[in-house]
Amino acid sequence: MLISRGGAFCFRQKKKLSQEALAHEAGVDRTYVSALERSIYAARIDTVAKLARVLGIEPAELLNPHSE
Repeated sequence: MLISRGGAFCFRQKKKLSQEALAHEAGVDRTYVSALERSIYAARIDTVAKLARVLGIEPAELLNPHSE
C-alpha cells in the first residue's frame, strides 16, 4: 500500500518525531520510513498499522492524500 506522498511526513512533524524515533517505536528501519515518506516503497498493511499506532491516527489517514 502506498502511503500518501507527504502524509507520513506531515503526521510525523505534527508529533515532533524524527524518522529514527518513529521507526524505533514502530519496529522498522529508519531508511524504510524515509523510503515510505518518499513513496519509494509500498508498505504492508501491518506496517501501515504500526506507523499509524505510533502517530496516533487511523491507518486510512496515511493512505488518503486528502487527510493531511
